[in-house]
Amino acid sequence: MKKTIISAFIIIAATSIFSCENSSRKLPIMGERDFVNGDSVFHKIPDFSFINQDSLPITNETYEGKIYLADFFFTTCPTICPVMKKQMLRVFEKYKENQKVGILSHTIDPRHDSVQVLKEYATRLGINGKMWNFVTGDKSKIYEIGEKSYYITAGEDSTAAGGIIHSGAFILVDTKRRVRGVYDGTKETDVTKLIKDMEVLLNEK
Repeated sequence: MKKTIISAFIIIAATSIFSCENSSRKLPIMGERDFVNGDSVFHKIPDFSFINQDSLPITNETYEGKIYLADFFFTTCPTICPVMKKQMLRVFEKYKENQKVGILSHTIDPRHDSVQVLKEYATRLGINGKMWNFVTGDKSKIYEIGEKSYYITAGEDSTAAGGIIHSGAFILVDTKRRVRGVYDGTKETDVTKLIKDMEVLLNEK
C-alpha cells in the first residue's frame, strides 16, 4: 500500500514539473522583424489560397485560431518524403481530435499532384477529416511562399532522385501566423521535440 502511494506521488510530482516547464517555457518568434512606432512587428505567413485533396479552397482563414504545421513534399518523392510522412503521422495521431491544431502539406510538384492524386495519397496514409490538408495550386505561388515565408528550399534538379530537391522541414506556426519553430521532419528526435513544443504553444497565453 505504501509503495502504491509513493508511486502515485512520484507520478503526480513528475506531471506537475512537466506542466510547470511547459507553462514557463517560451518558444522564439522566428524570422525578420520590423520596428513600427517603437513596437516590434514580426514576420508572419501572408494570405494564401490553395486547393486541397477534397477540391476545397484552403486559405489562411482555414487555420484561424489554430496552431499548425506546414511542410513541402511531392507524392512521387522516392527519398525523404515517405520518412517525413511517417513522422507527421505521429503528430496527426496525437492531435487529430484537437480542433486547435492543423497540418498543411504543400505539393511542390503540382503538375503531377492533382487533386485526385492528393486524395489517393491521403487515403493511402489513412487520413480523413479536416485536420490535415494536402494542397496544390500555382507552382510559382507554392515555391514563393515556401522560400520567402516558411524558409524552406525547393527546386527542380535533374540530378536529384525524383527530379526535385527540397527541404525536409516541418514548420510550426502559431495562431498569429508567426513561425515559432523549424524541425527536421526526417528525424524522430526532432519530431519528438516538435510535439513537446506544440504543447508549449497550445498553452501559450
